Amino acid sequence: MKETAGITDAPQGLNGVAWNVVGHTYTPKLHSDNAFIWHADIPAETFVPPHIHPTQDEWIYVLEGDLEVEFDHDKGAPSVHKASAGDTIRMPMGVAHGIFNRSGKTAKTVFGVAPARKLYDLFVALDGVTDPEELVRLSALHEVDFLPPPAE
Repeated sequence: MKETAGITDAPQGLNGVAWNVVGHTYTPKLHSDNAFIWHADIPAETFVPPHIHPTQDEWIYVLEGDLEVEFDHDKGAPSVHKASAGDTIRMPMGVAHGIFNRSGKTAKTVFGVAPARKLYDLFVALDGVTDPEELVRLSALHEVDFLPPPAE
């Protein structure tokens, strides 16, 4: 897919689209074979469980609020990193990461992945899905691998 020249208006998504994915509002801003960028509102006390993108680099630019990112869940105790407005979070392909908003207020961010691969199609499939098992199943079909919950 080739990107088209133009502007995606601030409140709009591409073709007027926005998705509810794990309680977050994702609004696509750019989509091509090379990259996929979306705006995300991440409500307080929500999270994206630990997962791995085996075929994509991912990043988050924090516009407002605070996030915590936990790396390396697959290697034991995760390392926790805090990011605030103006910070960029880098999540290379193959590195396990979970994204948490423990701040008490909504965080506004811009996410991106490169290459785009199947992530846009995954968000289409996940829009409104609330069953965790279905979320994990659909994600695996689109090259995102969620980690099992930690052993009790």
